[in-house]
Amino acid sequence: MTVRVLVADDQALIRAGLVALFTAAPGFEVVGEAADGAEAVALTAATSPDVVLMDIRMPVLDGIAATRRILADAGEDPPRVVVLTTFDLPEYVYTALGEGAAGFLVKDTPPERIISAVRTVAAGDILIAPHITHRLIETYAQHHRATSVGAPQLARLTARETEVLRLVGNGLTNAQIAQRLVLSEATVKTHVKRMMGKLALSSRAQAVVVAYETGLIVPGPGRPGSGG
Repeated sequence: MTVRVLVADDQALIRAGLVALFTAAPGFEVVGEAADGAEAVALTAATSPDVVLMDIRMPVLDGIAATRRILADAGEDPPRVVVLTTFDLPEYVYTALGEGAAGFLVKDTPPERIISAVRTVAAGDILIAPHITHRLIETYAQHHRATSVGAPQLARLTARETEVLRLVGNGLTNAQIAQRLVLSEATVKTHVKRMMGKLALSSRAQAVVVAYETGLIVPGPGRPGSGG
């Protein structure tokens, strides 16, 4: 399967480097490149990529607003949006995940890890496992909890769906959740799909944010279910 990639970055050198990287990598096709968020939205609609690499700070329309528009307009089969960022923009990362981005990459990530990460996202997983990502989400989920929708939304879920949400929030894949709960992976996929549908979530990354915002996962090294 060929993964179709769209690259959006206002820095021509970075954009050209990413385009060259994916053009040379087997199993990838670059379907477009955008220099601003508005162009990214238009090209996504025109080319239907599997994954969009989205810079945050861009002219005309920033990456967060562009992500929001892309996912709102995509219908039932949205592309996976991976935010390109630097560690000095943690709140932007948190906000992007809340808008439905599938994860984020730091711009100085080695090329082979970028390739691997995009394959991971294209396969349906999220870039949440690294501890730095969890730390960003924990910090800003705590900060924003006063304005979040809060725990009552969890009442829509069954006990099993709530447990699945907690494990997704801890960064576990479907296979790991299946092993933890002694279920088939197909059953876990069903629970994940129902959980996300009830909470009106468009990505697993959003589920991670909700797990923290609602207090289902308590930030800190001793949070339940961590280390899986």
